[in-house]
Amino acid sequence: MRVDVHTHLVPLGWPDLAAECGGTGWPWLRVDSERAAMIMVGSTEFRPIGPSAWDAPTRLEDMDADGVDVQVISPTPVFFSYDRPAAQAVKVARIFNDLTLKLAAEAPGRLVPFCQVPLQDPDAACAELDRCLANGHVGVEIGNHVGERDLDDPGIVSFLQHCAAVDAPVFVHPWDMPAGPRLDRWMARWLTGMPAETHLSIVAMILGGVFDAVPPSLRICFAHGGGSFAFWLGRAENAWHRRGDVVRGRAAHPPSHYADRFSVDSVVFDPAALRLLVETLGEDRVMLGSDYPYPLGERPVGAVVDRAGFLSEAQRAKLLGGNALRFLGR
Repeated sequence: MRVDVHTHLVPLGWPDLAAECGGTGWPWLRVDSERAAMIMVGSTEFRPIGPSAWDAPTRLEDMDADGVDVQVISPTPVFFSYDRPAAQAVKVARIFNDLTLKLAAEAPGRLVPFCQVPLQDPDAACAELDRCLANGHVGVEIGNHVGERDLDDPGIVSFLQHCAAVDAPVFVHPWDMPAGPRLDRWMARWLTGMPAETHLSIVAMILGGVFDAVPPSLRICFAHGGGSFAFWLGRAENAWHRRGDVVRGRAAHPPSHYADRFSVDSVVFDPAALRLLVETLGEDRVMLGSDYPYPLGERPVGAVVDRAGFLSEAQRAKLLGGNALRFLGR
């Protein structure tokens, strides 16, 4: 089986968010033709999309072409709305979560819905997760930070504890990367900012004591191969031992102790990078991902796993589907 744990959707239209939720400057969709649309944020063009973002038959056709049996479909992070008042974020989460269920219902069993939550309000986030799980969502996608609050923030930790309690898998996606003259060229925010953001959030969960505070049963996966974490784990380990006075934080153990507490996807594109992930985190902690349908994703899905000659067939089967089925609780 091939199970793609990292894909996104954008519905073909949604209610006027200013009217439904209050506030201004919301994302909206400019539909240019039957096969082309533009996500707008206020008057700014954010990202062009096509039917693969909203049309189930198009997705299924692409899945069949790549041999993908199951896709996890998650929100596109521009809709997270963590910078909004919580009451507004609750309303927008409900709108997009219900639209996600409509898309998933067109291909039951093949399109697996993950919800979004108003993470800036942990109680509201828990309530929306519970509502979504009752309605048919299988897990939740969260951003890697809320403003200046990283994943070791006490409120976010309480949400992760709730996810463990209700047995909901969590997919962490980088978003809201820093901008500036040095980062606004060449898509540098995506090329360097995304890996750095993901790396920082894994470090925050380790040194912030999150993995010591949440049960091992928490199923959590970081997008984009966990960013640059695997490459620099040795640096963090060295610093934890040599500068424990400032580096150890609330971690009870060295960083390497926690390498089996989370999973990552396979969106690293190069077999050498994939080998490092498998050697660092273990063959049970890497899952197929593509970032479909966006252009920086992998097509055909699973190409890097297929090209990785160092994998045994048993290991390849784990990366392509077995690990994801366990992550999804199947």
